[in-house]
Amino acid sequence: MATTAQPGTDTSAIEMLLRDDLTHADQVMVHMGPILRHLLQNDDSSIFSDEIIARVRGMLADIARQLIEAIDKASDLGSPLAGKAEPAARLAEMLGGSQALLHHLHMLAVEWQLTEKLRVRIGLDPVLTPLLQDLIASADPDVAARGINLLAAQARFGQCMRRMQIPLSELPRDLHHIAMMTMQALIADDAAGLAVAGTAQAALRQNRSTSVSRLDLLDHLTRQLGGDIPLALSPDRAGVALFLTALAFGASVSREMATMCTTESQMARLALALCAAGSGRSGLLGAFSVIHPDVALPEAVESIVPDRAAAILASSLSSNGALA
Repeated sequence: MATTAQPGTDTSAIEMLLRDDLTHADQVMVHMGPILRHLLQNDDSSIFSDEIIARVRGMLADIARQLIEAIDKASDLGSPLAGKAEPAARLAEMLGGSQALLHHLHMLAVEWQLTEKLRVRIGLDPVLTPLLQDLIASADPDVAARGINLLAAQARFGQCMRRMQIPLSELPRDLHHIAMMTMQALIADDAAGLAVAGTAQAALRQNRSTSVSRLDLLDHLTRQLGGDIPLALSPDRAGVALFLTALAFGASVSREMATMCTTESQMARLALALCAAGSGRSGLLGAFSVIHPDVALPEAVESIVPDRAAAILASSLSSNGALA
């Protein structure tokens, strides 16, 4: 965060500093999608880390592979993709044309990068965190069962991120639908192929409808916390996954936006999101000490009340759908 303030700075001055930082942060986010698409199609990865770009590329390729396998499985008379040049590569390119899907995969890669960073820096287990242990030990059998399921889902998530993969069933339903429509578009010029694609879609949609994804589990458990949401706003206790979901829920932003808050260019947004979520002074300072340990927050930043912080966030260009 570029802002600095002298002792005794009042709330209005702090708000002005945060607004200035937020304007700069907006510009970063507005250009993020087009730049990421460019980097995926070219070799220049100077803006984003090689690791992030490789992971997003890998996930796009993995989604394309799963879709093509579904088409092949649904075909009784030979794949409609036979004879098409590099259909997997073409499908991956088409999938990359969806900014919503691209942004989601990008933020999953950022989430995993932060997870690994905290594992190395403070020894935080990427899977079994202190808060998740408490949830698993809950007297409520539903919470305990979902906690165990989340434990398994987090372990799978880590394996997938290391392999640069993502199961189709882990995509949010709107993005799963985009993947289905993109698969159909790949063979839109083939009537017989469209019929096969329809069969493949039906099977994939059925599988998604009966699956509980990691994000579904995170959302359910966060809502179950109720008044204890501040417990999940401590990344060193909750772990990155629950922290991001709780931050999104508490600040009324998307989970992708909550993830973006943790990056270096978005520190003002993180401070405001934490204030909006009601983290309080200790929670705000604690979260920054874990995520950005070398950053000193301006004095009195925690004095911005939740409603005011939420209003400033809502007035931000990026929070109003610039990345949709």
